[in-house]
Amino acid sequence: MPDSSISKFFEKARKDRLDIVANFSNLSDDEISILENENGGISFDKADKMVENAIGTFSLPLGIATNFKINGKDYLIPMVIEEPSVIAAASKGAKIARIKGGFEVSADESYSIGQVQILDVVDISSAILQIKSSSNEILELANSKSNTLSKMGKGAKEISCKEIDTPSGKMLIVELLIDVGDAMGANVTNTMCEAISPLIEKITGGRSLLRILSNYSTRRIAKAKAVFEKEAVGGEDVVDNIIKAFEFADNDVYRAVTHNKGIMNGIVAVANAVGQDSRAIEAAANAYAAKSGQYRSLSKWSKDSDGNLVGTLEIPLSVGIVGGIANVHPVAKVCTKILGAISAQELSCIITAAGLAQNYSAIRALATEGIQKGHMRLHARNLAAAAGATPDQIDEIVQKMIEEKKISLDMAKELLEQI
Repeated sequence: MPDSSISKFFEKARKDRLDIVANFSNLSDDEISILENENGGISFDKADKMVENAIGTFSLPLGIATNFKINGKDYLIPMVIEEPSVIAAASKGAKIARIKGGFEVSADESYSIGQVQILDVVDISSAILQIKSSSNEILELANSKSNTLSKMGKGAKEISCKEIDTPSGKMLIVELLIDVGDAMGANVTNTMCEAISPLIEKITGGRSLLRILSNYSTRRIAKAKAVFEKEAVGGEDVVDNIIKAFEFADNDVYRAVTHNKGIMNGIVAVANAVGQDSRAIEAAANAYAAKSGQYRSLSKWSKDSDGNLVGTLEIPLSVGIVGGIANVHPVAKVCTKILGAISAQELSCIITAAGLAQNYSAIRALATEGIQKGHMRLHARNLAAAAGATPDQIDEIVQKMIEEKKISLDMAKELLEQI
């Protein structure tokens, strides 16, 4: 069985890293070539078909987080992010979690929520009753728009209604619950909403306006848990300090936003690598953080009877392994293979575990030596490169900046001139 616990992966040459990943994930020579491609695996012609007014492509670093054991299975996790220390932090968090068995994660089935906004309804209460009595007809019409989902026993499953008050008056919102299988489901949800709106207009006597999915995917919740051994964390005092740091985030919105941003560093980096809609993921997560009426921490930290640190993370997560960019972008396709997820639920579990691992490392650093110690070393490398240093000059410049405690672009340029 493949082992994701790889000693000193960060010290290995690029070719050695690629060989390890290729062996772990059984990558072909063509897939390795895609990862080696300097333009990020996407030509301008392909980019021109993906977005409007294209003028080029924009690459970001792709790295591998190691050490992850999730529900008893080992994973190497591709992460696309420009921020230093994130991949290292996720790998370190996963390494500590492995001591107690890794991450236990569960994910709901992939239910998407579509909304149809109905205006100018004379009697909303009566209209709701009429929609409920016609629910079979509405669901049948919705499901006629996707033969694939219907054949799989999935598709539109429920109709619900709610009345909302607005400055323009009362509105009827009809919601369609759809099992989208292993897809993210945005397109099929929008198609079904548009298809049923004329029928709903006929039933209610109202006028439909918006017909679109909701990215607040509360029927697609993923839950992760990990135990971090007390001694590996740094002892009882560190465990207690991490819990106090969490309590700060859970009760102060200014801290909570930054705390949750750290969680999203892990989640979005994986989502980017495998071609997911990271904006939808972030919007849903932030809404979920405020579900109590106050914006709070998405994660929770406590300790068990033995004094070990226990972390949990619960988020709405709308992802898919079929359709969308994941099936178009060559690098995203290879990253999906590296990850090895065979269902949207498994992908949700992996992404949520990455978020919890990242949160552990960030909150531990903050509660001990501070976030800047490791972060600034990596930042110094960026500054040295920006100053024009060659790869064989960077380490020397970084070391001198750290020794002199002057980490800046001007200092990097000055040291480069001296070299």
